Amino acid sequence: MGAPPPGLIQLQGVGKTYGAGRLQVTALREVSVRIDRGEFVAIMGSSGSGKSTLMNILGCLDQPSRGRYLLEGTDVSWMEEDDLADVRNRKIGFVFQSFNLVPRTSAIANVELPLAYAGLHHRERRRRAEGALAVLGIAGWRDHKPSELSGGQQQRVAVARALVTNPSLILADEPTGNLDSHSTQEMLEIFARLHEDGRTIVLITHEPDVAAHARRVIRLSDGEVVADGSAR
Repeated sequence: MGAPPPGLIQLQGVGKTYGAGRLQVTALREVSVRIDRGEFVAIMGSSGSGKSTLMNILGCLDQPSRGRYLLEGTDVSWMEEDDLADVRNRKIGFVFQSFNLVPRTSAIANVELPLAYAGLHHRERRRRAEGALAVLGIAGWRDHKPSELSGGQQQRVAVARALVTNPSLILADEPTGNLDSHSTQEMLEIFARLHEDGRTIVLITHEPDVAAHARRVIRLSDGEVVADGSAR
């Protein structure tokens, strides 16, 4: 039998250190994790646990000080910034706590942004963006600016923007942190549906109730993985 296919994400002895000398701070300590395609994983930890550093590395927003990060079998650990930007745009859909929408731009134009960076023709960008907004149930709000939308609606636009490039990975950083309880439940149901459709989701959170909606929970403490198992 041949070797098993590589995981979507493979971290091999990944560490991250900031500063130098007496000012050196270690944020991650030899983290080794594999996440396969189609998984729904929550990464949990309190403030200072290293989860934000891990999120930045998984999202190719930062690079490890040591170890290797393979994304779909490609080592992205030491790529040049232009190459990392291309990986982020093609392979990773981001959802942030603060939504990160362009304020004076319509919902549909916000969703089109990653496609514009990829150089797609306007007609194709519009077709895909309309489809993503429809999947999230907010097609009727396509021409509204973020200030005209509720927090829950803004986060739906952000998720539509994350989906529009059909990425390999959806990386959600505290996605319910600015939402009320009703919108939080709606957002978690959206992630559950996306997982059922085969999407790979990595959700960063400090809230056990949010992590419980994932299928697997990885817990960090002092930069180390202290638990990794089923959320059920």
